[in-house]
Amino acid sequence: MSEKLLVIGGTYFLGKAFVSLMLRETDCEITIMHRGTSKPSGGSEGDAKADAFEDYKKSGRLKEILADRHDGSAIREIREERFDAVIDFCAYIKEDISFLLDRLSATIGRYIFISTVDVYERGLGRFLNEDAQFETRTIGGAAGDYIAGKVALEGEIRSACERKGCTYTVLRPAIIFGPDNYAPREGMYFHWILNAGQILHPVDADGEFQLVYVEDVAKAIKLVLENEKAANSAYNVCENKMITYESFAKCLAEISGTEFTRLDITLDVVNEKGLPLPFPLTKAESNYYDGSRLAELGMEYTDMNSAMKHTYLEYVRRNK
Repeated sequence: MSEKLLVIGGTYFLGKAFVSLMLRETDCEITIMHRGTSKPSGGSEGDAKADAFEDYKKSGRLKEILADRHDGSAIREIREERFDAVIDFCAYIKEDISFLLDRLSATIGRYIFISTVDVYERGLGRFLNEDAQFETRTIGGAAGDYIAGKVALEGEIRSACERKGCTYTVLRPAIIFGPDNYAPREGMYFHWILNAGQILHPVDADGEFQLVYVEDVAKAIKLVLENEKAANSAYNVCENKMITYESFAKCLAEISGTEFTRLDITLDVVNEKGLPLPFPLTKAESNYYDGSRLAELGMEYTDMNSAMKHTYLEYVRRNK
């Protein structure tokens, strides 16, 4: 796969995992456009990966453009005749996609937008495929703004790509975990285990959720890049397997190799104290997403315990 890719973002968490995967497993050339707040180096192999990124820069396979995606003049200055694909990790608000494509002078083959399963209508209590109704209600708060932004972007991507003369693919991951995760999810539990020898466990929670390993989402992007059938389509990125607080606690016990105490608490205590547990606590709050369409393209997922163990060991290494 010898292609030119423009990655918007790409210096942290999922974007970095994708860039690393593509440099490692293909001969593509990657240009990363980012604001310079973090660098496309480091990661699960630490200094070794940082050195590898520097080597890719020296070879010409990895380039950086320091620019804000909302700076139209900077976008027009990108001097490439063609990018086989644009992979957009940081489109969050209405018109982010249109603004970029309308000002990018290079010809584009495919535009890949990283959306989220949160765009779907909530609380339906059944598995939702990619044709399900989007959320139209105002949810409020930062989470509501995030969802509204992604819904708006999904509404504009087809027309923006038609104007640009390119195809598109939308990927909607479930809850992502893995090394470099900036969201307080699995890392919260790792911190408790290592520093307190215990975890808070909502003993009467019946909520269910779907997790997906960051490396698997990176693989999903590579998969749709290499498959023409994925053009002008959307895919949920998740397995049709539900996780509970109970099964998650058991996973942590198996992968940590550390004895810790489960401090059982009730939902009443969680609500009374406003404890910020990271996953849905009740079935009423739970949502279910169908990943069958991506599986039909050949998507396979890493075993949950193996992925969580690698994530835990990386957390331990970085927090010694």
